[in-house]
Amino acid sequence: MVFNEALFQQKFGPKSAVPLINFAVGTLGEGILVMHRVPSSGNANNSVRTRKGKRLTYVVNVAEDKKHCAGVNCLAVLKETGADECDYLFTGSRDSTLKRWVLAEDGAICSATFESHVDWVNDAVLTSGNKLVSCSSDATVKVWNSLSDGACIRTFSQHSDYVICLAAAEKRSNLFSSGGLGGEVFIWDLEAALAPISKSNDAPEDECSTTVSSLSSSSSNTNLRPISSSNNISQHAPQHQEYIPVAAKGHKESVYALAMNDHGTILVSGGTEKIIRLWDTRTGSKTMKLRGHTDNVRALLLDSTGRYCLSGSSDSMIRLWDLGQQRCLHSYAVHTDSVWALASTPSFSHVYSGGRDHSLYVTDLATRESILLCNESYPIRKLSLQDDSIWVATTDSSVHRWPAEVHNPMKLFERGSSFLAGNLSFSRSRLTIEGSSPIPVYREPVLSIDGTAAIVQHEILNNRRHVLTKDTAGVVKLWEITRGVVIENYGEVSFEEKKEELFEMVSVPAWFTVDTRLGSLSVHLETPHCFSAEMYSVDLGIAGKPEDDKVNLARETLKGLLMHWLAKRKHKVAPQASSNGELPPGKDTPWTSATSRVDGDNSSEDDYWKVYPPFAFSAVSPPSIVMEGSQGGPWRKRIADLDGTEDEKDFPWWVLDCVLNNRMPPREHTKCSFYLHPCEGSTVQILTQGKLSAPRILRIHKVVNYVVEKMVLVKPLDVTSTDGTFSSGIPGNQIPNSIIGGDSSLRSTVKPWQKQKPSVEILCNNQVLSPDMSLATIIEGNFEGGAERSFCHHHILGLCM
Repeated sequence: MVFNEALFQQKFGPKSAVPLINFAVGTLGEGILVMHRVPSSGNANNSVRTRKGKRLTYVVNVAEDKKHCAGVNCLAVLKETGADECDYLFTGSRDSTLKRWVLAEDGAICSATFESHVDWVNDAVLTSGNKLVSCSSDATVKVWNSLSDGACIRTFSQHSDYVICLAAAEKRSNLFSSGGLGGEVFIWDLEAALAPISKSNDAPEDECSTTVSSLSSSSSNTNLRPISSSNNISQHAPQHQEYIPVAAKGHKESVYALAMNDHGTILVSGGTEKIIRLWDTRTGSKTMKLRGHTDNVRALLLDSTGRYCLSGSSDSMIRLWDLGQQRCLHSYAVHTDSVWALASTPSFSHVYSGGRDHSLYVTDLATRESILLCNESYPIRKLSLQDDSIWVATTDSSVHRWPAEVHNPMKLFERGSSFLAGNLSFSRSRLTIEGSSPIPVYREPVLSIDGTAAIVQHEILNNRRHVLTKDTAGVVKLWEITRGVVIENYGEVSFEEKKEELFEMVSVPAWFTVDTRLGSLSVHLETPHCFSAEMYSVDLGIAGKPEDDKVNLARETLKGLLMHWLAKRKHKVAPQASSNGELPPGKDTPWTSATSRVDGDNSSEDDYWKVYPPFAFSAVSPPSIVMEGSQGGPWRKRIADLDGTEDEKDFPWWVLDCVLNNRMPPREHTKCSFYLHPCEGSTVQILTQGKLSAPRILRIHKVVNYVVEKMVLVKPLDVTSTDGTFSSGIPGNQIPNSIIGGDSSLRSTVKPWQKQKPSVEILCNNQVLSPDMSLATIIEGNFEGGAERSFCHHHILGLCM
């Protein structure tokens, strides 16, 4: 919402086809001037959605960065065999990160965060050599060293759309597959994919981070790669010949589920076509189709031999298939809604299932006996077994571990009341309707890894610096996006009431946008619109600045974001300079100079590089920069981890031009034009002027001062020119810097006969305006369209002149 039109009209009246704003000058009610706004020529460029290359995004991270802040989509357990070794749990979230947890009997500790994806992490599997493979809605597959501090080894970009699912072969640990919404299924040999086929001569031997993409022909020409780890963007990465995985072609629609047998000889896939397809992993050829489900196939499991397959579907059914006979052996009507997750005992005798109905069931595949293990508070997304327990991930940011008796599931049936699973989907629903819902064996998990509440609602306030949010816990908070911090926690209050309470009668251009897809605030800056907002330093509380010093909000925000990068860059670039002051070879880019300033900016160089307090981001939980349109591909990285080597291949040119060279693109509509005329009934002599212009952020009290000092003719002879005509003293009819300040405006020397100034009031629709209101607030809030705007002032006599 840019402007609360209802509140404004309530105070100042409805919009008018002939807008008239009255300015009253001070004498008990006489005299008025009128200001007409001159229509602007408009934006010559049609408003179109800017490309991702023109956008920089930063994610405001929560203080508890050891926790997920959005739903957990995937789980993977790494078991260490040594006596003194511990187990690890890997979680992937909709907040775009993965985390590694050290597991103990009584708790779990987050030991690493894997940050590189720029959208939801949808699935993750463990493969050979402790490699972790993840896939994301950013259309990439990433390979990580699972026991490192979060180093990304490689990024693959073969997919054309969201990558939804992965599957790995347990005993052929270099093999995995990926599938997504584009209908593609790829079979990967990880060893071959990571092997450096050829390298450039100057590439360091120990660097192996690169992006493999079938969609980008320019990736091999870049000397700076996209995100390669949570700590590094690798420069001069080795040049690899492009690895091409085996493509299993046949799906015409989205793929939601994959599964492999232990030896990796059989791959099964399913999705929105309601069909299960079998593939030969060596050639990618299709071997058979299995039909039976009446809705999307959402989960698949294969036994170790590849003989039997379990499938879960949005039709609420679980089906057991005999692949040798190519037929369905049994159907299990256990759930009342979509089945999203499956896990089986090692012997494939029992299946654990969860889904949209929040319930986790255990079913004996032979006897069809089923029992409700537990109920979660949110839909179940993923299951993973660890010893005799099972980890459950839901659409919430927390993860729970429940007892599961994996090695002897029959113990569960001895503790609760089981039921016989039907073979028709409506049978389970009918039992629930008739009031015979099963009772869960367990009501509380044995261990919880808590997350933080995800932001689900937000409102950008009119001052364009604060954002009001509400999370899944119902807590309402106020954020300052130029610092990335919470400035007020209101608790569980009405979001709408708090929004109305915080409403300000102010108009600031929309210089950023926000979304909460990742469960936190993602702030998007797009050129040239982001440079449209300015504020006075005094309004931002910046000390030591003139009253009329103006600050561009986007420029200062970019400086705050890249402060660490700038500091590290100076240390890296300075030693490379040659003794004669020239740049070293290969460094003649437009981003090497950091000393030029904007024309007319009389601030010192040291002053420019200073980050003002309203733009100093938190050092405790620094934001992450997300780039989706860089030359090398998308990447995400915390601002404190930028190493100074990033350049125009990683950042948009306009960001570097602004931060290094203090240059901004041309800005439109930074001023408004108007006329001043006396209002009807005024008896005070007024100096009539032509069209005037002033910055849109100019306050009404500045216009008042201008009227008093330049237009009210208390001593007309003092302001008459030698030829007998009135002279406004304003070349080009523009309010000069001596008036609007810069703008040292409106602080011109007062003549002796003006030492006692008349008081001035400004009116709009016969309503007195606040002296702190800006011209933009009046013009944009009260009038629209191309009609001329008019302002009036009224001179109130009563002071001794």
